[in-house]
This record gives sequence, structure tokens and C-alpha cells, in this order.
Amino acid sequence: MNIPIYPGSSSFYTGSTPFGFYDNDPQFQIDADKVVTFCARRLGYPIMDVELQDLNFYAAFEEAITTYGNELYSYQLRDNLLDVMNTPTSSNLNNAIITPSFANLVRLSQQYASEAGVGGNITYYSGSIPLTASIQDYDLGQWAIENNITGGIEIKRIFYQPIPAVNQVFNLNLFSGLGGVPAVGTYGLFGSTGFLMYPTSLLIQTAQAIEMQNQTALPDYTFELINNKLRIFPIPPQDGHSLWFQYLKLEDRINSIVQQVSGSITNPSNAGYNNPTYSQINSIGRQWIFEYTLSLCKEILGYVRGKYTQVPIPNNNVTLNQSDLISAATAEKAALLERLRLYLDETSKQKLLERKSLESDYRVKEISYSPLTIFIG
Repeated sequence: MNIPIYPGSSSFYTGSTPFGFYDNDPQFQIDADKVVTFCARRLGYPIMDVELQDLNFYAAFEEAITTYGNELYSYQLRDNLLDVMNTPTSSNLNNAIITPSFANLVRLSQQYASEAGVGGNITYYSGSIPLTASIQDYDLGQWAIENNITGGIEIKRIFYQPIPAVNQVFNLNLFSGLGGVPAVGTYGLFGSTGFLMYPTSLLIQTAQAIEMQNQTALPDYTFELINNKLRIFPIPPQDGHSLWFQYLKLEDRINSIVQQVSGSITNPSNAGYNNPTYSQINSIGRQWIFEYTLSLCKEILGYVRGKYTQVPIPNNNVTLNQSDLISAATAEKAALLERLRLYLDETSKQKLLERKSLESDYRVKEISYSPLTIFIG
């Protein structure tokens, strides 16, 4: 079977590439045949036959553009994924300028807010358990079961402490003062009501004295909580009081881990980056694409020539350069990818900010060498 090989020219038409990503791009249509000529001549044509067809060159050209776009947008996504998460997957981010936002940083920090009890994504509930005289130990896990809470609870705070000393300062009926009104005492004259202010130093001294007296002479109000088993000190002397606490449901903590979002970017695979528009790629990117296309053509040609390691000719055999082509193509592809990634890394958001910072430092240093004159007007 006589399969035609590259004849020295080509004519691109829509549908010549495997996927047709760029077939309708006018600039791609112009460059396709130029790339074929470039690669064929670099492979030795017309001195040597090139056992490829124009379709092989077009396929390599398309793959090179797609590879360039994949590398480019993977770096863009690395810099911007945290900012574009939860945005619609229908958004085309190819030519978008991403403005950083704290939205997803706040979402990531909600777990800390939940633990600190200052917000977050887990609901805190309040509960109470009646205290019984002479009973020191209370099972809050059993309390949860009795209140039809499945999955268990986690106690976050126990409201078990004596009345603060500052609320006891005026609990001696001085000036008709009432407990819980620490800063003032009320007095009345001819039916009028006023307020008597006390020096702040007196209030602080009195509160400190009460705290010291309570700590020395009275039982210490404290508790011990192990595996939702609560032990309180001192032992309740009588019935009729309730102990309040805050808790969260363990199932809420688990359910808050996964948030089902439909139609929004959740990971790199559904971010709104598409294949690049070839006509918008500048000369820097196109030169890389031309070189990568050539490496792919070398690889294809190496596999083709590898089918026959030797070709018989009159009185001798010709050894084909299959291994040379494949090894050269492999090395060139790796070098080109490394060069592109290094270039993209140097233009990342972090590197650009570092460069700007250095420029500012050097600018200030340069200005410091200028003489500072005194202006006399």
C-alpha cells in the first residue's frame, strides 16, 4: 500500500484537526500551513522525505496551543482559585481580571469562629438541668437523650459561678441600694429621686475585698466536665435552682463540613477557564507554540520511522533515526514546559508583588543619594 507523505505544501481546511478547537479562528487558519512548512523544513525537507501528512502537523499544532493554554490557565487558577470559588461555572475567566475578596477566607475561618463562640457556621443552643440537693454529678449526655437530641452534644460553656463581687458591693441596703446596681445608691427627698455616685477607687477596693473574703471563707464555685459528665463544687444545698449551659449538636458539626453547591466553581476541574483564543496569543506565546509543535512532530515522525529500523537499498541497508528523534523530542518537550512554567511562575501574583516591593526599596535607596538642598524663598 502506497501511503502518500508530505509533498512539500499543504492547504488547511476546517475539520483538519482532531478536535477543531481553533479551526474557525482566522489567524489559526493562516498560521496552520506556515507551521507545517516550518516543521517540515526543520525536519529535513526537501533534502529528506518527511513521512508525515499535513493532518499530523495540524494535530500537533492544535495540541501545542491546547498545552500552552492548560499551562497558562493552571497558573492563573492557582493564584485565583480561592477568590473565584462559589462563582458561577458559566463565567468565562480567560480574560477576566480577578479582584481578591475575603469571602472565602471568612468561610475558611468560620470553624475558628465557631470554636470561639463568636459566630461561624454551627449553631449554639442553650439548655438547663435542675440541680438537686446533695447531688454533685450530672450526666449531660443522658440529658441530651432525654431531650431527643440524636448524635450527641458537645458542651461549650457552663454558666456556674457565684454573683460577681461588683454586684455585691451595695447589697447591704446602704442608701436603699439594691443588689445588682453596683455604681449608684438611690435616695429620695420630697418625692424626688436622684442618684449618688461613689468614687471609683472605693468601688474597686470594696469589690476586691469581697472577692478575697469569698475566696477565703466561702466554698469555691467551680466544676469539672469530662465526657459530658459534669461534677460541680460546692454540692447544691437545696433544690429549686437550674444550671444553664451552652452546647452544640455533633451532627451539626459534621453536616457543616459539606456544602452542596450547584452551578458554582468548587474545584479546579470546573473553574471557568476554556481553551485560549489563538488570535489573542501574543508573539511570545506563539513562538513557544511553534517550538512545541516541532517537538511533537519529531515525536510522531520517530514513532513512524520506528516501524522499520532498517530500510534495504541496493547493496546496503539504511538505518533510520527513530531513537534520535524520540529522545530529542522528549528532551525538548520537557525543556519547553520547564521554560514556560518558570516564565509563568515569575509572572505570578506573588512574584509580581515581590518585584514591586524591591523596586520601591531601590527607589528609596536611590533617592537617598540625592543632595537635600535648603530652599530659601
